[in-house]
Amino acid sequence: MSSVRAHTRRVVGLRRSTFLLSVFAVGYVVYLLTGGIVFAALEAPIERAIMKDLQDARAAFLKSHPCVSDSALEELIEEVVKASNRGVSAAQNVSGEPNWSFGQSLFFSSTVVTTIGYGHVTPLSKGGKVFCMIYAMFGIPLTLVLLSALVERLMIPSTVFLQFLNSRLGHLYQPFNIRVLHLAIIAGTLVATFILLPAALFAALEPEWDYLDSLYYCFISLTTVGLGDYIPGDYPNQPYRPIYKVATTGYLLVGLTFMMLTLTIFYEIPELNLGSLFLMRSDEMTADPEKMRLQTPGVSVGTKYTTEDRFRESKDNTPSPEDTTPVHARP
Repeated sequence: MSSVRAHTRRVVGLRRSTFLLSVFAVGYVVYLLTGGIVFAALEAPIERAIMKDLQDARAAFLKSHPCVSDSALEELIEEVVKASNRGVSAAQNVSGEPNWSFGQSLFFSSTVVTTIGYGHVTPLSKGGKVFCMIYAMFGIPLTLVLLSALVERLMIPSTVFLQFLNSRLGHLYQPFNIRVLHLAIIAGTLVATFILLPAALFAALEPEWDYLDSLYYCFISLTTVGLGDYIPGDYPNQPYRPIYKVATTGYLLVGLTFMMLTLTIFYEIPELNLGSLFLMRSDEMTADPEKMRLQTPGVSVGTKYTTEDRFRESKDNTPSPEDTTPVHARP
């Protein structure tokens, strides 16, 4: 038994899960390299064009203002860039709410505890930096607890909907296909309600955003990437800016909740959960069918566990009406 187990658990001298993880890691590195090549090819020409325009504008300014030295202009530009990097605009025509009013500060707090972290505004004082670290240390876990509790309750109507699909389509399709349909409907609702529709609203409210910019902002925010190149409510003389910022904060929290709901439903479909292939305990199940049989619910010792039974159980993974707890939270 031990020789068979060693043979089935190892590929080219490695544990099966370790071998699969190594292949995945190599593929992931290739994915990163591909991203670097594509972004460089797409963005470098535009960057060079902007740099050339900036150099031409600087040369034209110095030519029309001979009293200004190149070093003095360079010092001024450095100060402007330094202030801009800390969220302070040097433009005189920017007359709006300061960065650290209550509305703006509330928006900043939400981006910290949700880990979106746009980076367009950062604490200026040492006390603010210390408080930001402490605030995030407690706020991020509290936010995860809140979102997890909300997702658990949203799983109840989601499971009821899944049962409805089973009752209507169970005689036509396998349970796995029905669960994929259920996931597609939930994901489609998420995209339509929290990405496509809000993008249209942002495009209407933000003077300098088109629909693609707004779509990009919604996606980058709800995936918590938060690049910070597009921030709602930062246009000069934006009307009702405090209300706008508070409404955006609510949108982000609700949108993140439904994003987590969609990911939870995805995670609960075993056939789509590729991460289980890289767990070391999967080697034991593959190498020792007897152990897998003993750990399978409803199969007693001495009962023959056929391939047909295993296939049926892998497909029949519809949760019971009472069990609405996400997989990762089950004992």
